[in-house]
Amino acid sequence: MAELVANPPENCVGPSSEQAGKAASCAGCPNQNVCATAPKGPDPDLANMAERLNNIKHKLLVLSGKGGVGKSTFSAQLSFALAQTGAEVGLLDVDICGPSIPKMLGLEGEQIHSSNLGWSPVYVQENLGVMSVGFLLDSVSDAVIWRGPRKNALIKQFLMDVYWQGGLDFLVVDTPPGTSDEHLSISQYLKQAGDVGHAIIITTPQDVALIDVRKEINFCKKVGIPILGVVENMSAFVCPKCQKETAIFGSTSGGAEAMAKDMGVPFLGRIPLDPTIAKACDSGKSYVEDFPDSVATKQFLQVFKKILAAVNVQEIEYER
Repeated sequence: MAELVANPPENCVGPSSEQAGKAASCAGCPNQNVCATAPKGPDPDLANMAERLNNIKHKLLVLSGKGGVGKSTFSAQLSFALAQTGAEVGLLDVDICGPSIPKMLGLEGEQIHSSNLGWSPVYVQENLGVMSVGFLLDSVSDAVIWRGPRKNALIKQFLMDVYWQGGLDFLVVDTPPGTSDEHLSISQYLKQAGDVGHAIIITTPQDVALIDVRKEINFCKKVGIPILGVVENMSAFVCPKCQKETAIFGSTSGGAEAMAKDMGVPFLGRIPLDPTIAKACDSGKSYVEDFPDSVATKQFLQVFKKILAAVNVQEIEYER
């Protein structure tokens, strides 16, 4: 992959194209010489990537477009819950600059190990493995200051080199906010390897979040990622003691359900704002397992079951 010196223009043909550095859109671009001399033709790593990914039945991309809406929280709790069914689950953290998954899975301080089979995930339990750039850092406080090409190269390596003990029922992919480098890389690599997977869109009720989430939905439609549905996170505050709900974030446009209907995508449900969810994530625990009778757990399980039904997985049940 060519090391671009600046962000490419909107109509860029791509550094691997046969027209790279030669097309009319390349005129005046600071990357023109880099692209003109970059290797052309099919990526030789795609075959290895496809071989790895063919052993994964369902790929679930957790997306938003907006930061702070709870993508990592949802990804972590979804992974715990899927593993609770007995399924083989992998959680891939491609939030390169803000990897919070190691903390939420109780894996801070762990390191990646490699063998002749590839990179080994860090396991929370026998059927739940995790891979994150956080495992490559010397300290949890280290900043990852990388340009796009280096981020893309790491995501490619995650997809190509991680050995998920032979195969997975589910790979949950936690993504950063936005619709740029990481999102383009993961979607393009998955598509080139044969299966782009499905998207789960996370939002909060207020209009300022919904604006960016609409962009993410349009991104998925443009790059061809099927959308399983939208989840409204932090929909209302739930008192941990009395379990009563109180609306905190308002919306003048009807919230996530109205947005989903307007944009023609399914609405999966609402997850309330419960302080014990944050505590579970801080301690690397499964909220659903530790608080089986809470309002939030009931909502989580309803959403999770809709996700399973959407990918035609109906034969497994949650152990309670």
